[in-house]
Amino acid sequence: MNTPHFNWPPKPGAVLLDLGNVVLDVDFRRAFCAWSASSGVAEEHFFSRWSMDEPYEHHETGDLNFRDYISHLSDLFEVRMSMQAWRRGWNAIFLDLYPEVIPLLTRLQTRLPVYAFTNTNPTHEAAWRRGYPELKVFRQIFVSSRIGHRKPDVAAFHLVAKRIDLAPADIWFLDDNRDNVLGATAAGMQSFRIRSAADVVIILNRLLEIVSGR
Repeated sequence: MNTPHFNWPPKPGAVLLDLGNVVLDVDFRRAFCAWSASSGVAEEHFFSRWSMDEPYEHHETGDLNFRDYISHLSDLFEVRMSMQAWRRGWNAIFLDLYPEVIPLLTRLQTRLPVYAFTNTNPTHEAAWRRGYPELKVFRQIFVSSRIGHRKPDVAAFHLVAKRIDLAPADIWFLDDNRDNVLGATAAGMQSFRIRSAADVVIILNRLLEIVSGR
């Protein structure tokens, strides 16, 4: 595997990470599998119809609650299930924390403020807070449905920078989504596109070197 090349900006005042596929392995296909098992409808039926549409975005900004979002999905898929079955599938997307990342964050957070910013909804937030106590390594996790803004909106990054109390240029931001990286860059942050857990490891190790004066 080729080692990715990063252009290293100056030492930051804080580092800000996405959660899904940066710290925590997430696979939305698992939701479709679970819904298929509960409903008897083919997994491909869910996969082919689902998208991060306007109701999905409203759910992530706190403007649409879970019951109303599921009502939208039920109509979209033309499938009727219990709320429990919908919720079980919705929360099935989470896999494991990337094993090398949390130990590096644990070391780094004693030398540099470490934050997370995730586009998510209250149901998913409750699931990962309950299932992954290791995420307490973050000084704060900014949740889109709590702050009322989601990535990649520039306003979302400006709000997060303000709450961290740093200029955007003093924050390193890591995300696997290209649009989110472009949004953060437009907001003035030093942004890194993550393509694998190995990228996160490289960047965190470099940060550890920087804060150690190497």
